[in-house]
Amino acid sequence: MKKYIVKISIAILLLVTISTSCTDSFVDRTPVYSIDSENYFNSEDDYNNALIAAYDLLQASYVNVLMGEIASDNTLSGGESATDVPGFQSVDEMSHAPDNSNIKDLWNWMFAGVQRANYILEFKDKTNFEGKTQIIAEARFLRAYYQFELVKWFGAIPMKGDARFKLGDEKTIPRSPVPDVYASIESDLLYAIDNLNAVAPQTGRATKGAAQALLGKAYLYQNKFVEASTVLDQLITSGSYSLVSNYNTIFENNNENNSESVFEVQYSDGEGAGFGCLQCSEGNVAVGFNGIRNYAGPLFDSGFSFNVPTQEAYDAYEVGDNRRDVAILNIVTFAAANNATYGTGYKHTGFFNRKYLPRQGDANIGDQNLTNPNNYRAIRYADVLLMAAEALNRGGINDDKAKMYLNLVRSRAFGDSNHIISASGPALTDFILAERRLELMGEGHRFFDLVRTGKAAQAITGFTVDKNEVFPIPFDEIQFSNGNWQQNIGY
Repeated sequence: MKKYIVKISIAILLLVTISTSCTDSFVDRTPVYSIDSENYFNSEDDYNNALIAAYDLLQASYVNVLMGEIASDNTLSGGESATDVPGFQSVDEMSHAPDNSNIKDLWNWMFAGVQRANYILEFKDKTNFEGKTQIIAEARFLRAYYQFELVKWFGAIPMKGDARFKLGDEKTIPRSPVPDVYASIESDLLYAIDNLNAVAPQTGRATKGAAQALLGKAYLYQNKFVEASTVLDQLITSGSYSLVSNYNTIFENNNENNSESVFEVQYSDGEGAGFGCLQCSEGNVAVGFNGIRNYAGPLFDSGFSFNVPTQEAYDAYEVGDNRRDVAILNIVTFAAANNATYGTGYKHTGFFNRKYLPRQGDANIGDQNLTNPNNYRAIRYADVLLMAAEALNRGGINDDKAKMYLNLVRSRAFGDSNHIISASGPALTDFILAERRLELMGEGHRFFDLVRTGKAAQAITGFTVDKNEVFPIPFDEIQFSNGNWQQNIGY
């Protein structure tokens, strides 16, 4: 952890020089500081600015989304060649090792988020002012969000409570067992639920509903079906969210933060970044990476042709399912109908992740492939309905209600009530899990759904049981820990 701690300790000391999110949102500011962190947190502004910095690392989670799809059976790595971003290629082929630079980025950036949240929480009692509870609740939500990403990817992780990691901690602080990490996540989210409002003070900030949804998801990942169904039902019956009637509009830039959005990672078309600092981009880097190689035609901009959907994923949709052509672009038929041209990259399938393709007309500043303003829909209401359905069904709690929630999603997908599911028991479970794939295609959840339900080995080529459920701890972290941390099994 030494290399990461040096980088992050310096960044936290200075609170960096960055802005963090979409226009008109809370985090669309550029704080500039040069301070001694121990003499900080003397005013409300100090706490607000530290919170902005904690939100900033959400933008770096674009790599989580990309690799969450590439690791699954939804997509192939793509790119220009077999040596184009080798880290993506090895994840696709389940040959990734502890020296994978993209996995290391994910570890570093998510721990940076934890570190920034902990910075606030370490000094939570230093200065009092009206509204501080809101800031503390958001900081705890963010810490839970980052820790949830880390435990999904790596299993056991080091934790230090409400304090920042410092040099040398990697040699003395152990990796906390997975149940302990989830206990921390649950505690943070329960606090957030009790202290956040249903409506955010500004666009992009966490809400009570976002905390409920993430808590329900954390419970579901632990097979705590009663707890998951309870908190997700509370969110559903609150009436705070509703399905967007037209699925075709959900992922367009003019429909961000809509009625279905429980939590979105906010991106802007502002400052760009270079390949030496992709996490510095204010835009969604994944969008340019998903883009059609050498494309010329209407609607879309070109990109690097990574994360290409498979024929099997395309064919998984039933006839009449309106989601297929929103989730997956069939470039052959689209190009023929629109007089468009395109190039073919590595592992070309003829399909692209349409939800997160670069759109024409975005006012990108700098490299359009690194500054796309498409928000990431991190938690959608449709996801909440399907998680609730799964918990109700797999927990043996209420199949009728599970079918009701599942069929709300299906009725929107087909535009009618002729495709409802009437099965119960294990057959209903299969329908719910299949629906999650179709509804959430391209959104980064598929790999973890397969792992947590024990279906990864049969769905993912090259997947090794008792190894590939988690990813390797970066090699440098193991070395710096001087034997304190053991590598994940099989790596």
